[in-house]
Amino acid sequence: MSEILQPPTWPRPQGFSNGIAARGRLVFIAGQIGWDEKSRIVSTDFSEQVRQALVNVLAVLAEAGGKPEHIARMTWYVTDKREYLAAYKSIGEVYRGLMGRHFPAMTAVEVAALIEHGAKVEIEATAVIPD
Repeated sequence: MSEILQPPTWPRPQGFSNGIAARGRLVFIAGQIGWDEKSRIVSTDFSEQVRQALVNVLAVLAEAGGKPEHIARMTWYVTDKREYLAAYKSIGEVYRGLMGRHFPAMTAVEVAALIEHGAKVEIEATAVIPD
């Protein structure tokens, strides 16, 4: 079970938590991009790449017996801040479809490029699976 850490005088964040406290088995998930099991980028569409990257994160997590609600932290690396913001609504729909209403501590960072050609987003995660 995790605890959301929210200083009482701060405004409530939208779509993420300021902090999470949890106990259990730590699972560290390397950055996942929008490619399928054959290492093919699924689409040039930003939201579709987010969907596939999240599917990949959850597949790795499932190998440890984890579920979306066990993710305590995510870092998103995006190659274009404007494209990310323009797709924000559809990203939210994709996110909720896979993660539900679970909002871990998250950071989003714009980067010049990702290593894999055609990748627009890379998502890494840390999960805590209760003992």
